[in-house]
Amino acid sequence: MIQHNAPHRVVIVGGGFGGLNAAQRFRKCRHLQVTLVDRRNFHLFQPLLYQVATGALSPANIAAPLRAVLRHQRNAEVLLAEVANIDLAGRKLLFHGGHPKPLSFDTLIVAAGSTFNYFGHDHWQHIAPGLKSVEDALSIRTRVLKSFEAAELETDPERRQQLMTFVIVGGGPTGVELAGAIAEVAFRTLKQEFRHINTADTRIVLVEATPTILGMFPADLREKALEQLTRFGVEVRAGVMVTEIEPERVVIRTSDHQHETVRAATILWTAGVKASPLAEILARESGVELDRTGRIPVEADCSLKGHPSVFAIGDIASYTQDGKPLPALAPVAMQQGRYVAQLVCHRVSGSRLPSLFHYRDKGTMATIGRSAAVADLGWIKLSGFLAWITWLVVHILFLVQFQNRVMVMFQWAFSYFTRGRAARLITGEGSAQERR
Repeated sequence: MIQHNAPHRVVIVGGGFGGLNAAQRFRKCRHLQVTLVDRRNFHLFQPLLYQVATGALSPANIAAPLRAVLRHQRNAEVLLAEVANIDLAGRKLLFHGGHPKPLSFDTLIVAAGSTFNYFGHDHWQHIAPGLKSVEDALSIRTRVLKSFEAAELETDPERRQQLMTFVIVGGGPTGVELAGAIAEVAFRTLKQEFRHINTADTRIVLVEATPTILGMFPADLREKALEQLTRFGVEVRAGVMVTEIEPERVVIRTSDHQHETVRAATILWTAGVKASPLAEILARESGVELDRTGRIPVEADCSLKGHPSVFAIGDIASYTQDGKPLPALAPVAMQQGRYVAQLVCHRVSGSRLPSLFHYRDKGTMATIGRSAAVADLGWIKLSGFLAWITWLVVHILFLVQFQNRVMVMFQWAFSYFTRGRAARLITGEGSAQERR
């Protein structure tokens, strides 16, 4: 048993799925003092960000203030700060301006998440934004809606078509869901709202470099998803590589090495992620090499090699199970967060340690649009309406606050029966990159 004159201090960096689940699991370990550090004051339910980007939900529907979530947990506090450096030898965090004092820790859990990976073309991010923050979602919403407004005023047919063409780069769940949502906006929600354009002329192109979309799904569900996307009016281009992105222009290389230019006013990026820059700091401090996606390898208990009291979980960590790294998914982060909290509690109290971490895959799902989705739950595969209902229920249950669940259920019911989207506001909000 570890003895302390003061409570054992646990510091968690990141209030996402992994960090928040870890913090909440510590509520029964009253002999610990938990500090949750995040540069934002809220937990964001990222799987529904695309619905904010397409006007189905408002940011408040999918975000919960961290202090409100942890208000009844007396051994937990929230610190609004951005980590600048991690001193593993000195066991302290250093912050960017606004918090001058370093923060000491006995146990550190880094759950800083990820950002989009442009595979060496970072200059593309200003032209083709990703979808990781509320600001990004609001910026995309504005881009999408402004494109239709500009097309309404445009008299040149070619320019009008360019304004009504949308390219989404990346055929994973986020890309598929975003493409389907934009299709719903164009072909259903806005159908009778304009007088000089026909929104049925909208072109939505989903580009994927691998031979198929939703590569993590079984082949039959991939085919079902493709069928549903096509029915929704999305043009799926799989097996083609994006070679160049310029303002309102995407160049793709087809399987026969031909180059094709797609002119589109709106280009969105969903083609992969890389770990938070904090992974590089951990790698430098611990002497561990990052993997090819910038994630830091961890031991079987999610700790850093040579640092048993420092843990990395979620998207920032590379955890190998059954010979393969676990995917950067919310359920992985949530399970790792709960496991590490349990491990630390047992370690500090001197009780029997839990077995090594093992991820339980409860399934994967993606929605295409109204009454259309695919779900692989392991024991059963679903597509169409049943998969869509399953997707709705699971996402409502995973929302952190009860009031968010109620608001999202109401908004979804409104959208289902009216085919409307209540949050179609064009605001002055821009992405973080645009404001810099």
